[in-house]
Amino acid sequence: MLNVITLVGCLTRDPESRTTNNGTAVGAFRIACDDGRKDPATGKDKAPLYMDCTVFGPQAKFLIDYFHKGSYIGLYGRLTSREYTNSQGFKVTAYSIICDRLEFVGSGGGNKAGANPEMPTPADNGGGIAPQVSPVSDSQNLGAFDFDSDDVPF
Repeated sequence: MLNVITLVGCLTRDPESRTTNNGTAVGAFRIACDDGRKDPATGKDKAPLYMDCTVFGPQAKFLIDYFHKGSYIGLYGRLTSREYTNSQGFKVTAYSIICDRLEFVGSGGGNKAGANPEMPTPADNGGGIAPQVSPVSDSQNLGAFDFDSDDVPF
């Protein structure tokens, strides 16, 4: 079976940081995301989905240093569940995400005060993690390309 989840959302609060007994960094946060659809009866946005997330190691340090309440974040990980009995005696299943990778997304992120200025932020690279590439100008010498138009498949 495959258990993979990819989400993009907005942090609902500042991430929490802690450390395990063996020194591994742990970051906990909650995101809100939706599918962009509207309720056909009311025309309003549907209620967002709130997901609790946990990340370990260097990605936890990245989370704490560069994300805060309101930041847009992309995450890749796996869905987990746990069962417990609440105070009223009902059995409850809680779902959360264990994150393997986090990324800057959109324009809601930003650099927290005191964060490492060497690390790229959404403002540094246009809001995402991919670098911006400028188109090749005609004045650049790229050499001649010799090809037969019959070799092009389209």
